[in-house]
Amino acid sequence: MAEERRGSWFGFGFCGFGQALGSGRGRQVHSPEPLQTPGEGADVCRVSASWSYTAFVTRGGRLELSGSAGCAAGGCRDAWASEALLVVLRAGPGRGAGTELQAWAPGSALSGEPLWAHTVGPEAEGEDAPGGEPQAGALPLLPGGRAYVSPRPPFYSPLAPELRARRLELGAEHALLLDEAGQVFSWGQGRHGQLGHGTLEAELEPRPLEALQGVPMAEVAAGGWHSVCVSETGDIYIWGWNDSGQLALPSRSLAEVGKAAAGEASGLKEDGCDVRTAEGESGGLAPFIAIQPFPALLDLPPGTDAVKASCGSRHTAVVTRTGELYTWGWGKYGQLGHKDTSSLDRPRRVEYFVDKRLQVRAVSCGPWNTYVYAVEKAEG
Repeated sequence: MAEERRGSWFGFGFCGFGQALGSGRGRQVHSPEPLQTPGEGADVCRVSASWSYTAFVTRGGRLELSGSAGCAAGGCRDAWASEALLVVLRAGPGRGAGTELQAWAPGSALSGEPLWAHTVGPEAEGEDAPGGEPQAGALPLLPGGRAYVSPRPPFYSPLAPELRARRLELGAEHALLLDEAGQVFSWGQGRHGQLGHGTLEAELEPRPLEALQGVPMAEVAAGGWHSVCVSETGDIYIWGWNDSGQLALPSRSLAEVGKAAAGEASGLKEDGCDVRTAEGESGGLAPFIAIQPFPALLDLPPGTDAVKASCGSRHTAVVTRTGELYTWGWGKYGQLGHKDTSSLDRPRRVEYFVDKRLQVRAVSCGPWNTYVYAVEKAEG
């Protein structure tokens, strides 16, 4: 098997707290720039971004924080950043102590005692995926897929024994779980349709998405109030809040740019979509979708299959099988990577990686920014 070509991380979007994001100049980066990580930040294999800081983990197990929280620590295998908690998997204290899950206040600099700690089993040990791509089971899902961590109490939550999870994603108010059979479950608040069950009701326990039954999924991603999954055949399904076009469906906020809405009408269709209308360019009523409460199939250009997805607060990014990156949704801080601050309600390819002859391998969205891992295209 040929050795995976080593690549580089790139960043773009909001860096108002001094996050390592490309050059880091100013409060925002509008186009992908090579990542300038702090300290010994070379060879990064994990990136987890919160709003005001970002956590980087290197292949050598070094953790670096950049932004409103800053510190460095060794012996780390994985890290998950949120505004309320920084959670790390690292070697436990003492020889032969195994791997320990630790939760810290982001500003603690990982000094003193953690807020809480939990020893995890030997299944936590393992190799990083080639190219630094997050493997199934990365935080906030614990190794072994039997529990997960959350920024709100009780912090550590066990999963039902019958739920054999291989990936778990947390949005602002909801959770998505992908099990070993490729089935998707969701729970939490549903007032923006982010659970995908066709209603706006909350779910206290994981509930399977009936609309996706029989379609094995390979990837799930949770945004602030929207959700995405990628099937094993490369199809994209997306649902939830569409305030900024993050579902790649017609958005009111984009339709109203530079023009006041008039003659608005509203109502839920029989299929549950919150479809509204606003005045179009010709003076007629143009439809837009504020909430999509069940999965909708999203079309990329013909022949384009998706393999990876990630969501920010109100933007979405997808990596294709051929290594191209498409982004859409809220773009105020340049987090879409299109050299501007425009928002989009349709997928658009990030030309930077095409122009530089780079193949994208992984994408990790923070709330208002985006991190991408890419390798040089093979000659031939």
